[in-house]
Formats: sequence, C-alpha cells, structure tokens
Amino acid sequence: MKYGKRWMDKFGLSAAVWAGFNLYFFFFIQDGKGGYLVYLDILFLAAMGCLTGMDWRRFRGYRCKVEEMMGQEDLMCRMLPDFENREIAEHDVRVLERQMDRLYEENRSLQDYVARWGHELKIPLAAGLLMDERIEDKELRMELREQLERMKRQINSLLLGCKLQSPLLDIQVKRTRLGECVRTSLKNNRFFLIQKGFEIQVDVGEAQVYTDASWMVYVLDQLIGNAIKYKRRPEEGEPEETGRLSIWTEGEQEETKLFVEDNGEGIRKTDIRRIFEKGYTGSNYHNGRYKSTGMGLYMAAKIMDRLGHEIHVESEYGRYTRFCITFLTGKGQQAAAFDTGKSGGVKM
Repeated sequence: MKYGKRWMDKFGLSAAVWAGFNLYFFFFIQDGKGGYLVYLDILFLAAMGCLTGMDWRRFRGYRCKVEEMMGQEDLMCRMLPDFENREIAEHDVRVLERQMDRLYEENRSLQDYVARWGHELKIPLAAGLLMDERIEDKELRMELREQLERMKRQINSLLLGCKLQSPLLDIQVKRTRLGECVRTSLKNNRFFLIQKGFEIQVDVGEAQVYTDASWMVYVLDQLIGNAIKYKRRPEEGEPEETGRLSIWTEGEQEETKLFVEDNGEGIRKTDIRRIFEKGYTGSNYHNGRYKSTGMGLYMAAKIMDRLGHEIHVESEYGRYTRFCITFLTGKGQQAAAFDTGKSGGVKM
C-alpha cells in the first residue's frame, strides 16, 4: 500500500508537469518547432521510464523481504522499525497480548476446575463399584457394573485430556518395558474384554523403549477400547464371531514397532485418512450404530507426537484394523521425545 500510493503520487505529479509543459509550449511559444517538443517529450518519457524501473526494483525488493518475513514466527512490526504506523501496530499487539493472557488464565482455571471435579467424582464412583458387589441379582449387578465401568473410563479420559491440553504437560521419559504397559492396559479393560468374549494374544517379549509409561498406557487404552467398541456384529441369521485382539512387537536395529490388531468392523477407505483428526467420527457414527466423540484417537496421536513416537493405521473394512506405534531406540528416541519443534507424528 505504501509503495502503491507513492507510485501513484509520482505518476500524478509527472503527468501534471508533462501536461503543463506541453500546454505552455503550444500556447506561448508561437514560433517553436513541433519537432523540438516531440524530442523533449521523448526525453521526458525516457527519464520517467528509468525512474519507474528503479522504483519497481525497490518495490520488488521490498515485497521479497516481506514474503521472507511472513514465513517467520516473529512479529513483523518489531522487525521493521521504519514502517508506517508502527505505534498503532505496537499498540494493537499489546492489546492482543493482554487479551490472550486473560483467555489463557480463564482456560487454565476451567481446566483446573474440571480436573478437581473429575477427582471428586471418583469418590462416589468407587463407592458405587463397592455397592455393586453386594447386589444379589446377577443380571442387574452386571448391567450396573457395565455402566459404572464406562463412567470410570470416561472420567479417566477427562482427567488425562485436561493434562494433555496443559502447556506444562508432565512427561517422564525413561526406559520402559512395553509388556508392563500392555498388561496394565489389558487390566484396565478386562471387564469389557471378558464381557465381549475376546480372545487375546500377546507377544511383546522383553521389548524396552524410551517412553512415558502412563501416557503409553492411555494410548493403548484408546486402541483396545476401540477394538471392543467396534467388534463386528453378525448379520441376521449369522453366528456371532469371536472377537480377537493381538498385540505384538517387531524389533529392528534402530526402531521397535508395537502392533495392536483386532478383527472388528474395520475402517472404510473414506475414513482412514481422517481418524486422527479432532472430532472426526466417521461413517460409523452417522449410521447410528456407534456413539463416538472423535477425541480418543486425536489425543492418542497428539500424545505420540509429544513423546516423539509415530502412529499409523492399516485396515480392511469388515476384516481387521491394525495400529502400529514406532519407537526409535537408544539416544535418538530420547532426543526426539524432547524435541518440542518436531512437526507431525502421525502417518497413514
């Protein structure tokens, strides 16, 4: 805008000078030769062309500098001390910073409130689980236990989600046995695994990786929970197929891979590229067969990115779904886990 306005001012002034000179020559120099006027006009236009070319070159240099700065994270108004209306821009930046600080404090207060509320809710939930054991009606006891277990899982997800959204995410990366993480997650989901009649195969051996055990268990809870939720339902007249859950590791020289596979509904090709997006529920939600918030896999992928791991998925609709988590080994994994500038961690 600055260069455009300056160029228009120069063009207007030059046009006025040229028009005034030609009018003066035409009306007041009676015996003047027209050839001289044409010659002077050519010289004038040539000078204007040179000045315009120089101005255009400065303008292009300015635009290149602006485009280079646009790719940086710093505030341009603080990188260009001589641009117009600097004081106004600095004032607006300060106002926006105060607004962002206020919103950050409000968001943090809300997260603290939700976290405290979730912890308080655990007390009556634990009491409910104990009281459920005293119900003599077996069918009623199992139905109530199922709902209480669902509440327990949702509260745990709520609390971990609050922690995940915090900029001061508590991550403790250390050498961890994957077998312990898998056993803890299976224990967390044992009620539903038994209720749905799953066959479980685990072959993780003594694999050890650098990760945060608590967050790793949370991610495994999400993957196993999805296997339970999306267990294939038989068509009318067909016998119910036994659910199978397989968890195993494959080690290479520079990385270890953890696989979690089930024989459930599978994922449609139209959905598979978006399952890690925030709030994406896919076609299974829209057909009314399943209830989903679309947050579980999104948070799992975000955690993997924070830890420096990679997660990707393969699936064939109606046959299987296989998740793969890749861990780097040795010091490379430790460096990746603390690399806050690392972009992307989700592959499909």
